[in-house]
Amino acid sequence: MIKKVNFIILSMEVQKTVKSLKLQALLLIFVMLLSVFMTGCGKVTEEKPEVKGEDKAIQEAPTPGLAPLSPAVKVTVGMKEVVSDSGVLVGIAKGYYEELGIEIETLSFNTGQDMINALGADQLDVGCTVTASGLFNAMLRGIPIKIVGDKGINVPGQGYYRLMVRKDVVDEIKDFEDLRGRKLGIVGTASLDEIALDRVLNQGGMTTADVDLQVIRSFPDIVAAMSNGSIDGGMVIEPFVAAAMSKDIADPWKDPSEYDPQAQTALLVYGKSMMERPEVAKRFMVAYVKSLRDYYDAFFKGIDRDKMIDILAEYSTVKDKELFENMYPVGFNPDGYVRMKGIQMDLDWYKERDLLKGDLEATNVVDNSFADFACEILGHYK
Repeated sequence: MIKKVNFIILSMEVQKTVKSLKLQALLLIFVMLLSVFMTGCGKVTEEKPEVKGEDKAIQEAPTPGLAPLSPAVKVTVGMKEVVSDSGVLVGIAKGYYEELGIEIETLSFNTGQDMINALGADQLDVGCTVTASGLFNAMLRGIPIKIVGDKGINVPGQGYYRLMVRKDVVDEIKDFEDLRGRKLGIVGTASLDEIALDRVLNQGGMTTADVDLQVIRSFPDIVAAMSNGSIDGGMVIEPFVAAAMSKDIADPWKDPSEYDPQAQTALLVYGKSMMERPEVAKRFMVAYVKSLRDYYDAFFKGIDRDKMIDILAEYSTVKDKELFENMYPVGFNPDGYVRMKGIQMDLDWYKERDLLKGDLEATNVVDNSFADFACEILGHYK
């Protein structure tokens, strides 16, 4: 009887132990499931920290990753409002500068040297210009001016800046050697224009000393001089190339890719005031490169071409929309960089003629850091 009672008691104890173990196991499973549930919910319901100040401005900026300047800053730009100034003109029209806190004020100058003087005297922030001995000699005097971006290059087969030959003598001037002794016009000496003509003549074993060089101070006047027979040809830029062709005044002759394939035709230059304000300078370049890319897309890829023509007809000196259909387009590097080889070639040309008051290399006169920054923000063009 005692053994039976003991067995019953033992059986009850075992049952209690089993129940206890089951309860503990269930409790452990419940805790594990609860933990997983809470972790999952935590990922969904976790609140992100509030973004404030400059970080918030950067996130909400029209140009991702770059907050606008506040308050807005005025930047003065010297230019002639020609089509190669599209990097500025398009940005004004589309609000690219404004959205980065930059107010553009455009200024015009009688000569390129006047613009260079203004850049060096802190009276102008940005210059749209070409290489000239005056520009490089200003740098040699210690004035903090830098070439920072592309403002125009010739595209093979579509050179927008080129030697034109008078229509009624083009059959006589078939090759480079036929230019010897001819009256040829340029808008200025010791600058891009003389360099460009000299490179044409080099192909025939000549220099500007082997022709009757005529300095005519504007491109329309060069076309007019061909029209009245005063000169046999001249260096001309668009839209005057298209205008001279449409009126049967001049022939586009050879493509610049045959005589000056590495040329850096026009430049964007920062003056002292921009070099001392890097945050302004960087943002200006971002807006500038965005504008170059829009132009490039329009004229080389056909993206929103009509809209681009509308903008340029309103903001540039070319008001006739039909001219854009016939013009050779300005070439641009859509990442904003200049052709370093072209700059070096120009420097060498000036040195050989003792037009520089010291020694300079392309790396001394070009600052690519602003184009680098624009590409960091916008990505490289594809």
